[in-house]
Amino acid sequence: MVIVGRDRNGKLDIDKDTKFMKFLYGNEFGRLIARVLACPFISKVSALYLNSSLSSHMVKNFVLKNNIDLNLYEKSEFNSFNEFFTRLRKRENIHIDYNNDSFISPCDGKLLVYKIGENSDFKIKNSCYTVSDLLNGDAISNEYKDGYILIFRLRPKDYHRYVYIDNGTKSRNVRIPGILHTVRPIALESEPVYKRNAREYTLLRTQNFGDIIQIEVGAMLVGKICNYHNDWQFKRGEEKGHFEFGGSTIVLLVKKGILVVDDDILKNTSEDVETLVECGMQIGRKNNIV
Repeated sequence: MVIVGRDRNGKLDIDKDTKFMKFLYGNEFGRLIARVLACPFISKVSALYLNSSLSSHMVKNFVLKNNIDLNLYEKSEFNSFNEFFTRLRKRENIHIDYNNDSFISPCDGKLLVYKIGENSDFKIKNSCYTVSDLLNGDAISNEYKDGYILIFRLRPKDYHRYVYIDNGTKSRNVRIPGILHTVRPIALESEPVYKRNAREYTLLRTQNFGDIIQIEVGAMLVGKICNYHNDWQFKRGEEKGHFEFGGSTIVLLVKKGILVVDDDILKNTSEDVETLVECGMQIGRKNNIV
């Protein structure tokens, strides 16, 4: 499966599913194996290896294959693959838009944006969801009808730390246990990933965009979610947390009338094309006409 994306200049950004992913999700036998690999026990076993020095040999090939410039990061040598995967970018290489009216991306990745229906429902590939599904039945989901859901898919090669999108305060993190399917589009064809995968969410009371819900979704193998704060007062661009190994997803829920999403992102989503975004980049603006 070819996954089509575009950068903000309209240039195509193409990546392909690996043969292994095609096998796991492209036929019924493979999907049976995928459901075994998605079990939390498998992820825990994988974590033992990826956190050990035995996995450090994987770093060099991964860097070369994905053309990663280690000069952008605080370290260039790592004791394990997971230490590399959670590498810290030098502060001067994180570019945050501090304009109060700018709605920024919390992370690097590929973005899709959907309108939430009047029944708080939306559809991704072949799976139908409601906001309530994402929040495990939390009644707060009703407040996001007719708003937007923003889905940021972090690929394994992306920077796996994420930031707060505005100034504000947050509530405690709510953990929803689950399994760990891949978040690549090929899995969304057959599995309701965002209903089943382990995830964590919190309410962000932001200065400029009202009450936003942020959800971090784990993914196949490790996909561990590491949020740093429970009740907390935060600033735009401050690091909120990181994922351990596994391509992962961040979801933002924004209420009706708050946000004007950039036109190119909406156009790309309507064509089932992801938009490549960077942490701190403007992806929309505050709706000052309410």
